[in-house]
Amino acid sequence: MKKKLYLSKDNEIIAGVCGGIGEYFKIDPVIVRIIWVVLTVSTLFAGVIAYIVAWIIIPETPKMKQIKPKKKKQKKK
Repeated sequence: MKKKLYLSKDNEIIAGVCGGIGEYFKIDPVIVRIIWVVLTVSTLFAGVIAYIVAWIIIPETPKMKQIKPKKKKQKKK
C-alpha cells in the first residue's frame, strides 16, 4: 500500500498541516511544529506562506465509508 500525505484531523491545531506531516513521517507533530516555527521566524515569516500553500495543496483525510451491518432476519414461528 502506498503511503500518502493528508491533513490530520487527529492532530489538528490550525489546519492539520504539521499533524499530517508528523503522521506521514511517524514523528511527534509537536516536533514538526517547533521546526516550522523556527524556520518561519528565521526566514522572515516565509513559513506562513509555505503553510498556507501546504494547506491548499495537501488533501484532506478521506472519509471512511460507513458500512451498516446487515440486520439478521428473524425466523417466523
